[in-house]
Amino acid sequence: MSAKKSKTGALKSTGKFVFSFGGGKAEGNETQKDLLGGKGANLHGMTKLGLPVPPGFTVTTEVCTFYYGSKKTYPKVLEAQVKTAMARVEREMGRKFGAKKNPLLVSVRSGARASMPGMMDTILNLGLNDETVQGLIAESKDARFSYDSYRRFITMYSDVVLGIHSNLFEGLLEDMKDARGIHEDTKLTADDLKELVRQYKQLVKQNGKEFPEDPWKQLWGALGAVFESWMNPRAITYRKLHDIPEVWGTAVNVQSMVFGNMGDDCATGVAFTRDPSTGERRFFGEYLINAQGEDVVAGIRTPLPINEPSKNDSNKDLVTLEAAMPKAYASLVKVYQRLEKHYRDMQDIEFTIERGRLFMLQTRNGKRTAAAALRIAVDMVAEKLIKKPEAVLRVHPDQLDMLLHPTLDPKAKKQVIAKGLPASPGAASGQVVFDPDTAEKWVKEHGKKVILVRIETSPEDIHGMAVAEGILTARGGMTSHAAVVARGMGKCCVSGCGQAKIQYDRKEFSVGAHTIKEGEFITLDGSSGEVMLGQVPTVRPTLNKDFSTLMGWVDEVRQLKVRTNADTPNDARVAREFGAEGIGLCRTEHMFFEPDRIDAVREMILADNEQGRKTALAKIIPMQRSDFRGLFEEMKGLPVTIRLLDPPLHEFIPHGDDELKALASKIGVTFERLKRRAESLHEFNPMLGHRGCRLGISFPEIYKAQVQAIMEAACELFLEKGMKIEPEIMIPLVGHWKELKFVGDYCRIEADRILTEFAAKSGKKIAMKYTIGTMIELPRAAITANEIARYGEFFSFGTNDLTQTTFGLSRDDSGMFLKDYLEAGIYEKDPFASLDQSGVGQLIEVAIERGRETRPDLKVGICGEHGGDPSSVEFCHAAGLDYVSCSPYRVPIARLAAAQASIKQPRPVLKVRAKKKK
Repeated sequence: MSAKKSKTGALKSTGKFVFSFGGGKAEGNETQKDLLGGKGANLHGMTKLGLPVPPGFTVTTEVCTFYYGSKKTYPKVLEAQVKTAMARVEREMGRKFGAKKNPLLVSVRSGARASMPGMMDTILNLGLNDETVQGLIAESKDARFSYDSYRRFITMYSDVVLGIHSNLFEGLLEDMKDARGIHEDTKLTADDLKELVRQYKQLVKQNGKEFPEDPWKQLWGALGAVFESWMNPRAITYRKLHDIPEVWGTAVNVQSMVFGNMGDDCATGVAFTRDPSTGERRFFGEYLINAQGEDVVAGIRTPLPINEPSKNDSNKDLVTLEAAMPKAYASLVKVYQRLEKHYRDMQDIEFTIERGRLFMLQTRNGKRTAAAALRIAVDMVAEKLIKKPEAVLRVHPDQLDMLLHPTLDPKAKKQVIAKGLPASPGAASGQVVFDPDTAEKWVKEHGKKVILVRIETSPEDIHGMAVAEGILTARGGMTSHAAVVARGMGKCCVSGCGQAKIQYDRKEFSVGAHTIKEGEFITLDGSSGEVMLGQVPTVRPTLNKDFSTLMGWVDEVRQLKVRTNADTPNDARVAREFGAEGIGLCRTEHMFFEPDRIDAVREMILADNEQGRKTALAKIIPMQRSDFRGLFEEMKGLPVTIRLLDPPLHEFIPHGDDELKALASKIGVTFERLKRRAESLHEFNPMLGHRGCRLGISFPEIYKAQVQAIMEAACELFLEKGMKIEPEIMIPLVGHWKELKFVGDYCRIEADRILTEFAAKSGKKIAMKYTIGTMIELPRAAITANEIARYGEFFSFGTNDLTQTTFGLSRDDSGMFLKDYLEAGIYEKDPFASLDQSGVGQLIEVAIERGRETRPDLKVGICGEHGGDPSSVEFCHAAGLDYVSCSPYRVPIARLAAAQASIKQPRPVLKVRAKKKK
């Protein structure tokens, strides 16, 4: 039985809220991630595969949705379903939950449908109390293990359910070790741990709470706490970072305990079926003897390598799991090989070994770096595990952005002061900060770049990790919280740097003779684990064969073309290297700000009459012609869309009196005249003022000069180099068809004049097609697109301004309050970063439909910042656009997003008939 999805992504209940698994049978399966969460679905899947999974049950995501929608209450039938499921676990294990003799203990873990490592809460050893611990001692014949499990349970339960921070309990533990003169938890005796249990309970009382002795009360408290953790600050932050909808909720997995802390024939560990940093096909992981799972991922104890390939400089002399427990390791190898073959992806697995016997606690698709994602996808095609389209879907578009991040310049001088584990590759320089709140404040309020330095990270640090350039930790291994989360974010991370002595109270850390204080710069190399003083220069990365291979597959399936926004030949060259298929937006005004031409531009603006403007424009035309030649040459016949002057003229005039006086002296006019002209250009709302085609209507000579420069550049290259160029001349901010007709008519006359003149001068026929179109950036233009398409041969949606004018939001000012809208849930995303598909998107769809009714062959693209946003690209594919255009470094991202859209929803070739004109 499964639940059905609503339009919002929430599930419609079927009445069954608890699904059992164990003994080779499971009520759920691995396809039910929406209902059972990722962890739960895979526990059911592994059980059906016959793998050694401790029995248990999953409380579905529907209960989480019900909980928050019904004033934090549960469905009436839930209690009975939980008791029935617990009875099945009892039969399977031959134990009784809450019994004094042979007690059943369970773990309670969260499990959302999307992996959120460490963001929500876990409780182990639930069911222990003063009576059941005696039953555990009698059964295990090990008082030390039993009291160790009990004190761990009190710590976790008090932290997660009762709200008493675990640091208080850790303080008592450290005091006990100091009193006994020992450093390792494992050296504490049974009597020591029994005394700690007493002290822990006393600590709970001192905090005004009572520790529950009833195991059923413990269980319901834990279930509620896991659901509560769905809305804790770190989980909310993680969801925002990874676009995980709040409505999904989390499942809860209740599972019988197996123990890695019963002695030296017990262990717990985390492993990856391939290297999550490089993608290399090698079994990679870490483990701890006589420990529980949280010890590994929390980074409190430095873990051991599971095998020889997992060794590095810091753990090369430690004993591997393969050597310490060869039979258990051999079983683990068989399991991981089976899991990777079954799931056809790199797996992140958690395991426990109890008295030499292997148990599997989790498998999930592993978080990986961008380089690893590419390599794994390409390798798995070669291994015939997956096909090319699936490989294309395996790499998230934003991961390509990480690949384009800089690396350290190998020629640069660097002063290496320490070396840790290369937990997540990349290079990062920044100012040292020691807590996540400071990191967030320095970045958001002061625009600084920071390196977050922690003894070890915890899930509460997520907001600081998100804004930091890189992360350095003194503790933790390659599978610690810091390493896993950093890899998922594409952040540079060096973990387990034991040489770094971090002192939070003094806001500094020391390595040997070096002391680095808060605010001082360091550089991290996440690929080597090196920590360096100061800022080390970086270089552009070199993209490897895996990138080329995958992008070749991308272009085989992609239907949407990808152009670039470029104003200079260098931008165009970079974009072409990344696979751009033309220029979708050249902003001619950006060229006007160059030092060698700004004075001529200002002279044109200050002119009192048309002749004065023409005189100034005569100086500008050769400069613009040279600009356009450079772009055309780089594009080598690919389409180039050039937007005529768009911003209001006041943007080119300085505002301060001192600057105006200097300019007046330079261009030979009086300060008073210049100031009057500057004041006359002032507008209260310039974004809706005298700009775009409105300039072209008031001052046709400006647009004519630009068209002249465009066509002369194209004709010169045609005659000199035989280049076939098709200039696309774009008229901005059109809201009425008469505006486009007026400006378009004289632009065509000017373009034809240039073609005729060059043909006459050269004696050759100039075989050149040019087109004139418009930017759709006003709602009226979208609605009346059928009229505008009569005079425009292409549309390009300027979604920055279209978003601005549709929402009535100022792009330049809304940043001050948009965060309030996002936090309140009014907007799911910043509409300037990701296209508003239900509002602005609807205008785009209307414009395309109406425009193609008039002109069936209408070319349609998008050139706002949304052209590089993966979800916006997917929308553009579905809406039937011909191309998207984005900044050069986003071109690979847009190509991949377009290919994924084609795989998910292939579209037919659009065939639209023109309606007969009345």
